Amino acid sequence: MNFALQAAGSAAGRGSTGDGGSNMENLQKQLVCPVCLEMFSKPVVILPCQHNLCRKCANDVFQSSNPSWQSRSSTSVGSRFRCPSCRQEVVLDRHGVYSLQRNLLVENIIDAYRRQQDSRMSSVKPESLMCEEHEDEKINIYCLSCQMPTCSMCKVFGCHKECDVAPLSSVYVRLKTELSDSIAGLVASNDNIQAAITHMEGVCNAVQENAHHRREEITSQFEALTAILDERKQQLVGLITREQDDELQRIRQLIGEHGQRLEDWRELVETAVHAADHTHAAVFVQNVNVILDKMSACARDANVLRPQLSFDNMSHFVIDVDDIAEMLNDIHFQHGEDNLEDDSEVD
Repeated sequence: MNFALQAAGSAAGRGSTGDGGSNMENLQKQLVCPVCLEMFSKPVVILPCQHNLCRKCANDVFQSSNPSWQSRSSTSVGSRFRCPSCRQEVVLDRHGVYSLQRNLLVENIIDAYRRQQDSRMSSVKPESLMCEEHEDEKINIYCLSCQMPTCSMCKVFGCHKECDVAPLSSVYVRLKTELSDSIAGLVASNDNIQAAITHMEGVCNAVQENAHHRREEITSQFEALTAILDERKQQLVGLITREQDDELQRIRQLIGEHGQRLEDWRELVETAVHAADHTHAAVFVQNVNVILDKMSACARDANVLRPQLSFDNMSHFVIDVDDIAEMLNDIHFQHGEDNLEDDSEVD
């Protein structure tokens, strides 16, 4: 089915506003919250790193990083979370996100932008998609069998007379609702991935800090022993370093994979949001199925793989030097009961 777009207003009229439309699109990108991926909703708060968030989104990120904050006393201070844009740590007082300063400038820009958008929408004359086979017929129905918009004449006399059809308006409403639901689901998945990345970054720090501590402890013990112990010391320290490197490499690879997935989903959400704003039913219905297929594939792949860690504190790298003289030929790391339990869980 082929159809043409007939619009009141010439191409020249549209071309005269091309630069203004591009500027408005660039402005809109600057007004998108990095958490909900939608235009900032008031009140907008500014972080110490100068990035902006919706206060609601800031509170969601804060609560996910401080799940027990509400049960603390009113005098608790030092609660913190990381900026979703630059990962800088933000420290809050007992008032939580309500202690963050509102960015009135951004709020005023949002109001002005929305007024400009409303003015532009009111000045746009309606457009109609016309059937190319029946030039005087508007596209007003949707062929359920062929999955495409068509006109009434095509249903009565044309190639769709044997097909099942539905009013274009009802299909438009249904698909737009489905698209909105998919957007909401993908945004929720973004929060899950963001929390996983934050968790894994913390695990990396713990592995590095505790591995450093164990290396220093073992080094100080071996310095009191003879030359034969020095060679064994190098073997054990090397074992810690190799295990640390292997674990950090695995976790950082996961971080990179999840980060790339998050970036791909953000771009897909932007595409979906732009599609959802389209006011012409036929064009919207014609393009939305591809977007929905991509979003369904993303939703099926939304499970976040987290590393199962049992030795991030390196507590299984401990030696006992009390009887070291009798153990020079067979020194190895000592395992406690806690470590054995952790190892059994991993197995």
